[in-house]
Amino acid sequence: MVSKEELKKELVALGVEKGMILEVHTSLSSFGMLEGGATTVIDTLKELVTEDGSIFMPALRLSKELPLTDEDKKMGLTVKIKILERDVDRTAMGIVADTFRKLPDTYTGTDVISTSGWGKHGKEALSGGLRYAIDNGGKALLFGVDIYKLTAMHYMEEITPKEINDTFAPSEDVQKKYPPSEWFIETGHPPVKAWYTIQRKAYEKGLIKEVMIGSCKVMFFDIWDVVSIYQDELKNNPFELWGMKNPNAANS
Repeated sequence: MVSKEELKKELVALGVEKGMILEVHTSLSSFGMLEGGATTVIDTLKELVTEDGSIFMPALRLSKELPLTDEDKKMGLTVKIKILERDVDRTAMGIVADTFRKLPDTYTGTDVISTSGWGKHGKEALSGGLRYAIDNGGKALLFGVDIYKLTAMHYMEEITPKEINDTFAPSEDVQKKYPPSEWFIETGHPPVKAWYTIQRKAYEKGLIKEVMIGSCKVMFFDIWDVVSIYQDELKNNPFELWGMKNPNAANS
């Protein structure tokens, strides 16, 4: 059993402090057993950063990945996720984020892809999602998850080449069966998991601090320091990053 006192002590040692801006992603089960559960995570973070700081968590109205039927597979689907109704109690974001989202002092957007915020700049979640945290020295705190849960990474992807996006875009037939207003669908996977390349580079640069709290591995780093690596790779080596052939190079 991990106590609240132990959690707080380890987070202080990691560098979480008053006035800090945090993007938080949590797998509560990774702790094994945590005294007080989701509420302990939230209360401890609030006590440490205080209302002079801010906490942001994902509030995407998405289900967990659903099983693919044989027909889905024939149509090329690799991911099938249902878009949920507003104010649903549980989402794929996990019980900590879902609990945080429902608190009366939390600001949460109403779009499918939204963010919840609390504290001095928490209201920024309503208009800019994680943009404030990214642009103002925010830190990422990942409990039991890795870079593939870091929502801030997606904010760099507006510069992804169209050829890459088009390769994995659902066909018209898929969109007819699974309307984009009701479903999040992926068709195909890039040959490599590019975000792990970014995570490796961040570790090599010494940007990521980590600690074990019970059985939970916690990663802590400056958001911009890490996502800017992704931005640079998307600018300079996007096809290589995703393990794909550059069609422009082939035609030159």
